[in-house]
Amino acid sequence: MRAPSKPVAQSWFGPITAVQRRAMFALVPVAVAFGLVVGLAFLPLTSAFGGLAKTGSESVLELPEELVLPPAPESSTLYASDGKTAIATFGDQYRVQLEYDQIPDSVKNALVATEDSNFYDHNGVDPEGVMRALVTNISNGGASEGASTITMQYVRQVLSYTATTPDEVAAASEVTIDRKVKEMGYALALEEEMSKADIITNYLNTVYFGNGAYGIGAAAQVYYGKLPAELTDAESAMLVGLVQSPSNYDPINGSSEAALARRDHVIDRMITTGYLSRAEGETARAEELNLNPQEANNTAGGAIDSKYGFFVDYFEQWWEQQADFGDSDDERKARLYRGGYEIVSSLDKDLQKEAQDAIESEKETGSEYALGSVVVEAGTGSVQVMAVNREYSNDISDNGENTAGSEYGKGTYPNTTNPLLTGNSAVPGYQAGSSFKMFTMIAALEAGMPLDTTIYSPYQYTSKYVTGAGEASCGNYWCPRNASKSEVGNYNMWTGFGESVNTYFVQLVERVGADKAIEVAERLGLEFHNSTDLGYTSGDAAKNFGQFTLGVTQNTPMEMAAAYATLPADGMYCEPIPATSATTAGGERIGFQSECEQVIDVEVARAAVDAARCPTGYGAATGNCTWGTAEQVGEEVKGPVAGKTGTTDSNSTNWFIGFTPNAAAAAFIADPDSPQHYVGKGNLGKPADAVAEILAAQWESNGEGDFTPPTDLVS
Repeated sequence: MRAPSKPVAQSWFGPITAVQRRAMFALVPVAVAFGLVVGLAFLPLTSAFGGLAKTGSESVLELPEELVLPPAPESSTLYASDGKTAIATFGDQYRVQLEYDQIPDSVKNALVATEDSNFYDHNGVDPEGVMRALVTNISNGGASEGASTITMQYVRQVLSYTATTPDEVAAASEVTIDRKVKEMGYALALEEEMSKADIITNYLNTVYFGNGAYGIGAAAQVYYGKLPAELTDAESAMLVGLVQSPSNYDPINGSSEAALARRDHVIDRMITTGYLSRAEGETARAEELNLNPQEANNTAGGAIDSKYGFFVDYFEQWWEQQADFGDSDDERKARLYRGGYEIVSSLDKDLQKEAQDAIESEKETGSEYALGSVVVEAGTGSVQVMAVNREYSNDISDNGENTAGSEYGKGTYPNTTNPLLTGNSAVPGYQAGSSFKMFTMIAALEAGMPLDTTIYSPYQYTSKYVTGAGEASCGNYWCPRNASKSEVGNYNMWTGFGESVNTYFVQLVERVGADKAIEVAERLGLEFHNSTDLGYTSGDAAKNFGQFTLGVTQNTPMEMAAAYATLPADGMYCEPIPATSATTAGGERIGFQSECEQVIDVEVARAAVDAARCPTGYGAATGNCTWGTAEQVGEEVKGPVAGKTGTTDSNSTNWFIGFTPNAAAAAFIADPDSPQHYVGKGNLGKPADAVAEILAAQWESNGEGDFTPPTDLVS
């Protein structure tokens, strides 16, 4: 390839006909604005316009600050906690940002040859082109010819990207003399601020190539499935040819003949301007289009891999709630989609895989029963895992409803999004059963009752609480039973919690007050999402809601994991958070931290942990356990582990929430399409089995710390 020849300055009026010249001078008043800018454009070539430049520079060359500073809209990337594994992109435009030396010369040369052959010689406005366009437009009585340089085209792109109203968008591209004058003035000023290399790089990173591809990096992928550096001369020419009109020359969905003709025109221009030799040009013209079309990866909040979809969806919801990113949800979302952030999430990709494998080994994807788990790091609130036996999807069903908000389980629409794991207004969660006994136990410990508080507990107990419809009743009062008739006798917090003795905890909540247990749950992050739960858990009604201790409200795995993570953190509750940091397009690092608060006294938390060791078979440090409802967890984890099972009436939902010294995992199983559907005895142990595998993997990779035994509240 030989170097291009340097253009030779020609007479200003050389290409203009006599008729055009007469028209130009007849309409001099209309052309004053153009003349001012053209005079400035000639400054590098002559000093004759020095006075004109001095007169007009203040008004014409005033450059808006936003024209130079903002980058083109750029997708944000979400990474796993390793900071390397991309799990999602957020953007309304597919764009791959490139540096100058990442763009091949063949592309840059093709652009200059076709769009602005004097690019390296003018100062933002090409005088010859402007005068030719000026006379033509005056003759035609309008603005039919543009004479836009690459710099001017870039100005127009930036004005469009920074427009905030429909009128501003229209004004950025309207075909008027006023707009052209302003564009030229900005172009002249821009070249005082930016190098030619920066201008052509920014231009090629922002210009639209059609089929969803913004910038040459995206275009190379969409049309050829290649990196830009791999493009041939012919391929570069084809892509640059699209810039003038992506729809008219579209080789994928339009006319390949038109695309080929346009490509060959670009090649001819490269030969004429010296960027290709005649032989090189003929070789390029002989090459077929050789397209390899790919989908534009303009993933509007979509996961790169669907196994991360639930987490990505949760992250996006979290981002839209962060006031630091804007005054409204729309503004925050726009910043995510167009701000070019590099975001490091809290997702542990290795633990996520272990969790997903554990879930699917227990219950296959697409089963009528949903089995899912969330893992939250103790002391930070970092959400490390969101796994469920469903495929993430935002597909629209045949009836026009989003599957994320309608069907959750089986049948025609087996896909599901976050409501199963984090809840929403339509799906507030699932009853968590006896796992709520933890809140009653903490309330009792806070009231000064020690772990060895012993209560005789019969198989069935008539409580002081008035019964509700459908509840176990003895006369007008609620009288729950234990899971087995053999569960009768004296129990304390270690044995009562380990064996999950209902009648022990009903009597315990009577002593401490149901409202106190509810208040503990709220401190540990639980919210009550539907009107029924809100009615029972607020005001005076809370004092009479003894049923709360057996987990009859609807809550989510995210809430339960974060609540239980408070215990190994010595009573420090941290609100769940899906990200640790973000780096702006300008290189500024933003750190994210959970809002953490000491909500339980350290000794109370340690005492609760000691009792919670009993269900897993790990054994208490300060008391005696009998047997546990999930001893397989201790056998699997082979390290310090605690937790609690939870089963609802009629076995419609089953849970297990377990924790090591540094993480808590909550898992549940239910029929999401019919929450009262009996899950079957064969499924009751699956949440505990899944958590056992998850926490075993977590402890193996991060087996640090131990549970600190309580020194108070023991006896």
